[in-house]
Amino acid sequence: MNSLSIQQIKIVNQFTSWRFIFFLIWKLPMGFISGIRVKSLDDKQCEVTVPFNFLNKNPFKSMYFAVQAMAAELSTGALVFVHRSNKNTSIIVTNFESIYHKKAVTKIRFLCADGGRILTSLKKAEETNQPQKCIMRSRGYDTSGVCVSEFKVTWSIKKR
Repeated sequence: MNSLSIQQIKIVNQFTSWRFIFFLIWKLPMGFISGIRVKSLDDKQCEVTVPFNFLNKNPFKSMYFAVQAMAAELSTGALVFVHRSNKNTSIIVTNFESIYHKKAVTKIRFLCADGGRILTSLKKAEETNQPQKCIMRSRGYDTSGVCVSEFKVTWSIKKR
């Protein structure tokens, strides 16, 4: 971890410890049911995994697209939480794009390395009092390292 504040360390610990299961049950129950987990999180990147199992399968014997989308959004959203120091900031997803390259038939690892990008947008929103948009990318990789899906999540940031 690179120069995280005490507040940021607490947030990282909430996402990466056993307490995250309670967060999922309370705030994101479908994430709990799907088996989604935050494997690593710091100020620069987030890695989220989701297993390939009976509950996540579609009729075509691959992972349902919504499960992948949920994991991709979490990989970007966890970074938003790490950098969001001002609770008077309104943050919402305003656009979501996805591309699927290959059937997802194994555990999928989603990686977002846009921590710097969201930090810049949050600072700009606070300094200028103007709404900002931040496009964050997350890519899903299967167990052999092949990219199976790509996502662009647009976060809208506004100081209240």
